[in-house]
Amino acid sequence: MQVKETVYPLSKVLTLPNGGGGNKNFIDIIISEEIPIVCINKAAQKKRLMPFKVLNDNKDGFWQVQGGSWEYFLSADSIEKIKEKSAVKRAAWEDAKNNAQTKSDTVTAQKETPSQPIKLDGLGKEYGYYADMTPAKRIECIDREKQRLDDLLSKKHKDEVEVTEALVDSTKEAAMINHAAIEEALNFADDEAKRFTQNIVDSTTEMIKTSAQLLSEDVFSNELMNALVEKSNGTIVQHMTRVYLNGIAFLNYYNNLVSTSSAIQKLRIAFPTKFRKLYHSLIPHVHIDDINLERVFFGGMRAITPELYFKWAVGFLVHDIGKANAIEYHEGEAAFDRKLVVDHVKLGYKQIMTKTNYPIEASLITGYHHEYYGDSAGYGYFRFYLQQYKKANPSAKQDYCITYELEPILDYQALAYFPAKVLEIIDVYDSLTDPHRVYRKPMEPEEALVMMREEFIDKHLKLDPILFNMFETFTREKLEKKK
Repeated sequence: MQVKETVYPLSKVLTLPNGGGGNKNFIDIIISEEIPIVCINKAAQKKRLMPFKVLNDNKDGFWQVQGGSWEYFLSADSIEKIKEKSAVKRAAWEDAKNNAQTKSDTVTAQKETPSQPIKLDGLGKEYGYYADMTPAKRIECIDREKQRLDDLLSKKHKDEVEVTEALVDSTKEAAMINHAAIEEALNFADDEAKRFTQNIVDSTTEMIKTSAQLLSEDVFSNELMNALVEKSNGTIVQHMTRVYLNGIAFLNYYNNLVSTSSAIQKLRIAFPTKFRKLYHSLIPHVHIDDINLERVFFGGMRAITPELYFKWAVGFLVHDIGKANAIEYHEGEAAFDRKLVVDHVKLGYKQIMTKTNYPIEASLITGYHHEYYGDSAGYGYFRFYLQQYKKANPSAKQDYCITYELEPILDYQALAYFPAKVLEIIDVYDSLTDPHRVYRKPMEPEEALVMMREEFIDKHLKLDPILFNMFETFTREKLEKKK
């Protein structure tokens, strides 16, 4: 797509503070009309068109950030289109401005009215205890659990029962405290909410680092974890706890596999007959002979760095934070409602992204962990963003299946984000084997693995086949160890 040379800095076009009349009016038009913006890399003079909404969802007010490597512009044609649409809206804007004081009074009155508390049973009866806590008390609780984990980590000989109990307790407590804090933060503007939740974010992140290190030492009983988790009477918290702990345990298994064995070489040997056709169906524009591990994994298959590992761990912990907004549905026996199911991902993504300073990796994991490689059964933000990107760049293609880093997924070079694909597998498996799902009987582990391969790999390619193969081995080895 050719880009006109006459462009205008976005920072000059949107000159009013965020939320101001003209600025918001222009932003609304740019989003509603799907007007692309011109992005220019200052160093490389690399130029591309991108949807405004995608960039702004990832970083509110991105065009105002100083010191970045990219600058943002609107073309002359886009400016004219905005002016035209703005003129149509101007009369409505004047009416709204005249009523501003009335609206302001209404908003003030609403802020002074205490928000209705959500029902507590879905998150377990313990949740009321954390919901009523002061922010300082919540931080004290997380710090206490971190100290408990630190003490265990420092022991030369660790007791499996003691470690498992500490991991389960700290995870459940952190999940409920984070939900309580974010629930309160929804009453604040984004910047204020991020300040309000900052200490929770910092304490939780530090606790997760210790928790993940304990899990990496393989002093952890999956059977005991399930028994302990079931003592909690909120199935959302149970699910979040199991998924976090099993997810981190699998990441450790994956790292050990690709770092200390000939696993990748064995994959290369098996790849042409076992995996090539599956991945070619995802990127059919690439010649089948060019489909290899380097095409599947952007930059090649490799171990996860500690920095990414801890960021992903946060995402695993808070991945279903949006479910609590529809507890009655997720905990009850209502008929399947796709809108409510889809909404939990969107709500969780926006809450983590706009109301906290958790890393963007955590937001993407929350928002992208049901994408299923674009299958119609999946849902999430990525497919919407990708559609908008393709509208602005019709000839764009995704040449890779999975990326470990952020840039290739934000730049639409890859179809999926590695930790989100891992979480999809853990999430589906936990849902199938969950003993407390009211709408289905729990499956035995082997039964769930067989069903997942048939329905999520063979019939419709939703889960990643290589990662699922690893997860099968991981799960069966745990079952064998238990025997």
